[in-house]
Order: sequence, then C-alpha cells, then structure tokens
Amino acid sequence: MQELSFVVSAEEAKMRLDLLLAGYCCRSNLGLSRTAVQKLITFGKVTLNSVPVNKPHHKVSANDEVRFIPPEKEKPQMLPEEIELEVVYEDDDLAVINKQAGLVVHPAPGNREHTLVNALLGRFNSLSDINKNRPGIIHRLDKETSGLLVIAKNNASHLKLARQFSDHSIERKYVALVTGAVEFDEDVIEAPIGRHPLKRKDMSVSFSGNTRYAKTHYRTLKRSRNFSFLELRPFTGRTHQLRVHMAFIGHPILGDTKYGRNNAFPRMALHAQELGFVHPSTEKFLHFSSEIPPEFRDFIDKNF
Repeated sequence: MQELSFVVSAEEAKMRLDLLLAGYCCRSNLGLSRTAVQKLITFGKVTLNSVPVNKPHHKVSANDEVRFIPPEKEKPQMLPEEIELEVVYEDDDLAVINKQAGLVVHPAPGNREHTLVNALLGRFNSLSDINKNRPGIIHRLDKETSGLLVIAKNNASHLKLARQFSDHSIERKYVALVTGAVEFDEDVIEAPIGRHPLKRKDMSVSFSGNTRYAKTHYRTLKRSRNFSFLELRPFTGRTHQLRVHMAFIGHPILGDTKYGRNNAFPRMALHAQELGFVHPSTEKFLHFSSEIPPEFRDFIDKNF
C-alpha cells in the first residue's frame, strides 16, 4: 500500500504515538485497531521525521512528521462456499443476516467448512479482517440459535460496531421457550458468569473466582404449566449468558443439552429477534426485526 504521512499539530503534542496514530487511522477510516498500530510501531514500520520509532508510548512533538505504510490485507485461509443466507440489509459498510439454526458462525479447529464465515466469503466481495480467522464477524450466535447478527464489510465499520458492543449500547432482544412456569411476569437476573470449575468448555454462575458481571432482563409473554415463552434482553454479552442465566433460575432453555439436558424441542429454542445499532458511517440508528420461527409457533400452539 501507499505510504501515508501527516504532521503533528500543536494540540497533539505530547500524545503517545500509538494513540495519535490510532486516532488518525480512525478518522481516515483505515480500519487499524490500536493493537494493530502498536504492532506497526514495535516492528519499526512507523517513522518520526524519517527516523523509525519502536516504542508505542513515545511522546510526539508539534510539527513531527509521522510516516507509515498500512499493512496489506491478508487473504483468509477459509474457502468461500455457496450456502443459502437470508440477508436482511446490506450496504457498503455492513450487512445484517438472519442466521438459520444449525449454522456455526465461524471456523474452529476441526471445523473449517460449512460455517457462516464460509458463506460470507462466498457472498460478499469485501469483509473486515480485524480477526484473520473470522472475517466480517463482530459478534456471534451459538450454532443452534437462530436470528439476527451484523457483519462488517471493512475494518473501520468493524471497529466502530465492536465499540458499541463493548459499550453495551447495542439493542438486542431474543425470544426463548423455557422449561417450567416462570414465577414473575418480568424480572432482572444479575449473576456473574465465569468458566465452570470442572467443565472448562462450559460457563456457570459463580460468586467467587474469575467471573464477570452479567445482567439479563426477561419478560414473560406466555406461560403454561410446563413451559414459558419469554422475551430476553441481555445488558451484557457474556458467553452463553442467556442460557446460563435461565438455567441458574431453574428454567433452562428448551433443547439446550449443555445447560438444560432436555430434548422437548427439536433444537435450542432461542431466537435473536431484534437488533439495533448506530450505523458506523451515517451515524443513524438502525433497527431490525425477524419473524418468530415456525417451529416456535407450532410448539406454542400445541402447549399453551
């Protein structure tokens, strides 16, 4: 790529070089994270007044000339595949997908094919590559969870959307079918989540050890003697949060064999129904919704 340069202003004097360069990259929509910028500096790819500087914390001076060459995009190692996708919305910066149940979001060891990432590579000409192994992926849904998720087509959009997830400003609503009659019409679950002490691939609620704060709001839409149909809104985004929280209060999600050990539903009865966020370029708020899956409606008609 072409070498880029800019001059440090008086207002920017005494800033850390990594913060200065990360801000420049953000304003220029170059899509370089602070971590990527720090790597450039550490490897001597950034110069001040034609002299390489390899310390990210170096303090710049007014009128310093900063020069650097943005790294070339690496081609993903995954192969594109023609997998049917329901694209709810698409523009130059992002796309919103209504993911079908049974589709893994991104490749993992031993599972490099037939994922959403393979489908995205087969559908779109450009995807973000902040994470080389997960092009376009900002957040994820479990394999058996259906519903809406947003993917990024470039790194600048990826970083801005990821920041909204980090700030918990993304609006998300799920619907779920759970075991048993939930006691309250609505409630908030605040229970920290961390790795299960014995099953390291599982998560669990724990009030000691290495856990993170987690908060979920639920509202009861329908209930019968044996089941409840809920609206779930996660305020935080911990791994398996909704599944763990519902199991914690004694109402595991139907079809969740990891946390519920039940098979009353053909797959995990969790659907990401609504998604809202600020567009990374236009700064307009976008809101999307999807239909409740037919298997949910059939189950409700038969059991409520």
